[in-house]
Amino acid sequence: MSSSSKAWVKPALAAAVIAGLGFAAYTSLTSAPAAPQVTFTGIKGERITPADLRGKVVMVNFWATSCVTCVAEMPEMVDTYNKFKGQGLEFIAVAMKYDPPNYVVKFTETRQLPFKVALDITGEAARAYGDVSLTPTTFVIGKDGRIIKRYVGKPEFAALHELLAKALKG
Repeated sequence: MSSSSKAWVKPALAAAVIAGLGFAAYTSLTSAPAAPQVTFTGIKGERITPADLRGKVVMVNFWATSCVTCVAEMPEMVDTYNKFKGQGLEFIAVAMKYDPPNYVVKFTETRQLPFKVALDITGEAARAYGDVSLTPTTFVIGKDGRIIKRYVGKPEFAALHELLAKALKG
C-alpha cells in the first residue's frame, strides 16, 4: 500500500476519536444525575437514610414556613402524596435551615402532613442538592436513585402526576 493510499487513515481515526468523545460528553450531559446520598433528620429525631429510600420513587421538597408559595402548594403536595403513596411514593418535606424547628413542627401538626418532614438545621441537605436557596424546590428521584426532574417554584401538578405515574410503573 502506498503512502498516498493510506493518507485517509489518520483523518478517519481522528474523526472517530472526536465522535467518540462527543458521544461520551453528550450521554454524560443527558443522563440524569444521581441523587445526593443524604441522611435526613425527621422532626422527631428519626433518621431517613439513603438505604431507606433505595428502589423507591421519592419526592424531596425543600420548603419553609415563611415561604408563601410553599404554604400555598402544600395542600396539593399532600394530595399528590395521598394519590401515589399506595403505589410506593416516598415524600420528604425538608425545612430550610433558617426555618425555626418549632414553626416546622407546629405547621406539620396543624396541617396534619402525612409524609416525612425533615429539618435541615445545618443546611447540609440543601448544599448536597445543588445549593438550594429558592423555595419551594422539589426533586423527583427515580427508583434507580437518579434525579428525574427538578422543579423550582410550584410544579404544574397535572404534569407532575403524569411523571410520577410513569416513574412508579417503571
